[in-house]
Order: sequence, then C-alpha cells, then structure tokens
Amino acid sequence: MPAIRPKKIKQPKRAAESRRPGQSAKAVPKLASDSRRAAGAIGEMVRRRAEAEAAIAEARKSHERLREAIDILPQGIVFLDADGRYILWNKKYAEIYKRSSDLFEHGARLQDTIRIGVERGDYPEAKGREEEWIAERLKKLYQPGERHEQTLADGRVILIEERLTSDGGIVGLRVDITELKQREASFRLLFDGNPVPMILCALDGERILGVNDAAIAHYGYVRADFERLTIKSLQAFDTELPWAAGRSSDEQAARTWKHVRADGTLIDLAIYSRQLMYGNQPAMMLALMDMTERKRAEARLAFMAQHDGLTGLPNRNLLRQRMDEMLLHTRRSLDKVAVLMLGLDSFKAVNDTLGHGVGDKLLRHVAKRLRSTLREDDALARLNSDEFTIVQCGIARPEDAALLAKRILEVIGEPYLLDGHSVTIGASIGIAMSPGDGEDSEKLLKSADMALSRAKSEFRGTFSFFEAEMDARAQSRRKIEVDLRDAIHNEDLRPYYQPLVDLTSGHITGFEALVRWLHPERGMISPGEFIPVAEETGLINPLGGLMLRCACLDAAQWPDDVRVAVNLSPLQFRAGNLLTLVTDALKQSGLPPRRLELEITETLLLEKSSKVLATLHALRALGVHISMDDFGTGYSSLSYLRSFPFDKIKIDRSFVRDLGSNRDAQAIVRSIISLGIGLGVTITAEGVETEAELSCLRTEGCHEAQGFLFSRARPNADVVSLLRAQRGGAADAA
Repeated sequence: MPAIRPKKIKQPKRAAESRRPGQSAKAVPKLASDSRRAAGAIGEMVRRRAEAEAAIAEARKSHERLREAIDILPQGIVFLDADGRYILWNKKYAEIYKRSSDLFEHGARLQDTIRIGVERGDYPEAKGREEEWIAERLKKLYQPGERHEQTLADGRVILIEERLTSDGGIVGLRVDITELKQREASFRLLFDGNPVPMILCALDGERILGVNDAAIAHYGYVRADFERLTIKSLQAFDTELPWAAGRSSDEQAARTWKHVRADGTLIDLAIYSRQLMYGNQPAMMLALMDMTERKRAEARLAFMAQHDGLTGLPNRNLLRQRMDEMLLHTRRSLDKVAVLMLGLDSFKAVNDTLGHGVGDKLLRHVAKRLRSTLREDDALARLNSDEFTIVQCGIARPEDAALLAKRILEVIGEPYLLDGHSVTIGASIGIAMSPGDGEDSEKLLKSADMALSRAKSEFRGTFSFFEAEMDARAQSRRKIEVDLRDAIHNEDLRPYYQPLVDLTSGHITGFEALVRWLHPERGMISPGEFIPVAEETGLINPLGGLMLRCACLDAAQWPDDVRVAVNLSPLQFRAGNLLTLVTDALKQSGLPPRRLELEITETLLLEKSSKVLATLHALRALGVHISMDDFGTGYSSLSYLRSFPFDKIKIDRSFVRDLGSNRDAQAIVRSIISLGIGLGVTITAEGVETEAELSCLRTEGCHEAQGFLFSRARPNADVVSLLRAQRGGAADAA
C-alpha cells in the first residue's frame, strides 16, 4: 500500500493530485465538500460537549451554592419531587429530625421515613392511632398550603409549612417553635389566672383577641360575646383609644376611662397598656383597674384615718380640725366654746366581768345616747378606750356647759340591756372653756383632761370645771416625771429597809425593801408622789428592776438567815421580762433564791392571766418565796388563795390600826390568821404602831409583824448595824 502523505491531503494544490486511482476528475469537488461538512459536524459536537460540560460544572457550582445557602438558614428546608421523594434538605432539617436523620437519602420517600419514625416512637401524637395519624399527615403533604404543628418525642414543637413547586414537587419549611410555645404557655398562665381583669386586642382596637376570667366576671359578658366586641364598643363615650399615640403608660393610668358592663352600668377604669407580639401579629394587652372600688377604698381609708373604728365617731385629729374652725368663728363674736371630756366610771369592770364584746357594745350605745343629747352644731368624738369629748359651741356662760353636763350624766346613767345583761355605769366630766382655759384646741383639750382627772379622783359621777391650780399640779407632775427618769438612769433612788420581826422570838427575820428618793432640791420625796407617776409613764419597769438589783446586792451581805422582801407592780408582769430580771439579780448578787421574797397585790390576779400565773410558778420554781400583800382589801381575796400557793399573807395595815380597841378589826384579823395557819402559810401584820396592837397579834397567833413600833425604814448601813447589834445581844445572852 502506498504511503499516505497527510500534508498533501490536508493542503492539496491541484485537483488532479487529490484524485485516487480509478477516480474521475469530475468526482473530486464532491469529496472535498463532504470532508468539510464532516469536519464542521465534529467541531459542533466538540463545542456542544464543551458547553454541556461547562453547564454541568456551573450546575454543580449552583447546587453547591444552593446547599451552602440553605444550610445557613435557621429554619429547616426540604425539597421533594412529585412522588414525595427526597431531593435536597439542609442541616437544620436534619438537626430538627435528628432521631430520623439516618433515614434521609436521595430518592427515599418521605412517607416511608414518617412510617418508620411512627414505629420507633418519634411522634408521640400518633400513639394509639398510628395509621390514622399517618394518613392525616400525608394528606397535609399532598394538599399543602396550611401551617400545622408537630410534637416530637423529646417534647419539641415544630411548625410545618409546605408549598407546591412549578414541576409538581414540594418545598417544606420547618421551624422549631418550642421556646415560643413555652412563652405562650407562661403568658397564658399569667394572663388567664390573673385576678386583674385583662384584655388582649388588635392595635386598632377593632378585634378582641382574648380575655381572662377576671375580665369576663367584671364586665358580665360570656366569652363568645365578649370576643365579638371591640374596645370602642366597651367605652361609654366616643373617645380615643387608651393607648393613643403620644401617651405614656403613666399618663394612661392617671386618666379615668368610663366603660359599660353587660347590664349597662358604668364603671371608671384606669387602663394600663403594653404592646406585645401575639403569635405573629402585634397586639395590645390591657390591664384594667376599677377606679370605682379604689375610690371607695380611698374614701374608707380617709374615713378610718379620721374616725374611731368602733363607734364611727371622729377621732382626735378630726376633732381638732372642727374645734379650730369653731374657735376661729367665735373669735369674731362674743360666743364661747366649751370642751367636755367624759370618762366612763367602772368600764374596766364591765370588760373584766362580761367580756370585751359586751364592753364594745356598751361603747356604741353610749355614743348613740350622746349623739341624741347634742345639738347638730356640737361636735362629738371618741379619744380612747372609755373617754369621749363633746365640743359645745355658741354658748354665752359656764352655766350652759353645766346644764349639758348634767343632762349627759343622766342619760349615760340609765341602764343598758346588753346580751341579756342589765348594765349600769356612771361617768365623770371635766369642762374647759375658751378663751379663759385656752385659745387653741390643744390647750382646751389638755385643760378639760385635767378637769376630768380631778372629777374622777375627788368627786366621781359628776363634773368639774378646769381651775388654774390643776395646771400647776400638772406642771409639777411633769417635772417629777423628768427628774424621776434622770434619777433612775443615775441610780439616785435607793432601797430603805423596814424589819420583819418574829413575834415568838422577837428576832429580825428579814427586811422589806421600800424605795426612797432623795431629791437634790426637794429633799426626800414620798413614794406616794412618784410611784403613781412611774406607773403611768412606764418608768415602773426600770425603777422596779433597779430596786430588785440593789436589794439583792445588799441582802447578800447580811447573815444567811435574813431574807429581803421586794414589792412588784402588776405592770412589771406585763413587760414580759420579770423572770429574767429576777434571775439576773440573783446571779449578779449571789443571793440564794430562798432568801428573796417577792410581794404582789391582789390587783395583779384580777387580770386572771395565764401568763401571770405561769410567771409566778416559774419564780417559785427558782426557790423564790411569793407573798400576797394588802390581804383583805381586794375584791375576792379568798379565791386568789386557790389560784396560787402563796408562801406568805400580809394583813393590810387598815385592819391592824386600832386593833386593841376595835372588835370588828379583831374578828377580821383572827379569821385571816386562822386561815393562814390552816393553809400552812406565814402570816405577817403590817403597820404595827402600838403595844396593844402587838399584844393582840401575839394572842391570835400571828407569825410576824412590821411597823413603826419596831423601826422605820432605814438605809442599808443602819441595817448592818442593827443586825450586828442583834447578833451581839444574842451572843451575850448565850
């Protein structure tokens, strides 16, 4: 075969040279034309293949870009073909369905993964109705367009939305709305269970989206009717919406909006509003405060601030306001103002015997009787437990006030029928008049109070006008209070000791500690002058504590068989720290408890307090002796001997006085001594001043005595000397 020369074939110079053997000259042009066409076709194929490869490469790049794009989305995305087979899904989709992600493959059908997931328990909603649930899910898949929710096995809630593509496929969106559902549940809990009426509405106020039970109860509509209303339909007048532009929440709350209830009644509301998202739409939440109730409450509070809660009468604050108005008016005329301070007599006895409930009813009846006695222009108030104040205006002379006081005393003194009990009480009245007894309300009230104190202490059951001497006494009392406070603080008060003498041996068995106050300016002040002040002002507690400590410290230096007796006030038991004071005094002084004797009066047991009895038993358990002082002067002395096992009974000095010549006194003392001996209790007589009294006591078998016949109260230095002399005399006699 001849060698082929490609160069000559590719680049022929003449037609004759290109012919093959046996080929005619005429066929040469046709061959060339076919070659050219073939070469062109091959080139087109190469070009198209290159374009196809480029398109495929570009498609791959686009696919990668699409995957990168959907992978960064926060929602799950899935693409299915027309047969419901997986084409593409992003990382979030696989993350949401992490329990089923091993089933995702290109070409796998979604319904197969759903069925397997149901069998594995990935969808708890399907439990018990698996086939029905799968059918419902596939129906939503092939009829897309609506959103629905799906709960997974781990409790997450997924929002699903699916759309058809132009080629009949499906693109699906998955959003994890678990946190949103939790917030909605919290909101619902706060909203539905809130006791404050609340409404959720659209921003334009045209749609009510929700109401809580409190709002339904407040307005009176049923829920279905309520949610067909608008905010403007609830408003009584055509006004702007409560959350109108330019108003802050505070401004909205400060303004009152009138709304109408279902029954047509109007209510005043303060509306607090706050914008929030409800689902995927902005909304307004309204909290409704009923100002009608608030105004009523404010009115009640204002009334209570100026009136007595039991009787409804004005209290001191309102009384002073009215008095100031009256006094201002009388300054322009010749009229006078009288202030009558009324105190009920024996009111405490009513409380103690019949109870506080009856006592309260009594006070209300007294208030009613007082109102009926006064003129319309007169003022009436209750200042404290059993005291009332009447302000009489427009009078010309003191006799007008006296006539009113007499009329009041007559009205108050008539019997009261309370809970089946007939109760009769009296009253005392103190009167002060302007301008002589004071030109302002405070001064007049003070003057009337002093006049009342005088009426109670000197007359009782009548009335007394204020006098200048009363003010002087009040000033003196105030001075005593101030000086007494300083004296207690500086420990200027000291105990003096009066001996207790054994009537058989004649020896001193102990001493009663009696408080003494040596004032730097006034000298020795009588206990009868400052003890009542101490009890009224609460100073009796620190004073009693001081005397207890001093007496224990002094007695600790005496012979071991000599006791010390300390008086206790009932007010010290009310303080609640008496047991601690006694324990501390004994510990600090080192005095054995058996050498301490505490004296109480019958008035303490009048209270019938379990706390008092518990304290007495605790003191006795320490080893301290308990003595009943002033026996026979109380209301029911014998009954108190059953309440507590006393160690000693002291016969009051009123029975000892003139004992030698008074047969009645002798009979009483004989009975008390006989009672004490029968109970095994020591009997001590107080106030022994004569030999005749002493002789009678010895004859009746009294154990101890004290009084001026033996010795007055002495300071501790004299006590030590007295005991030393007694011991020396006993040694000489031996």
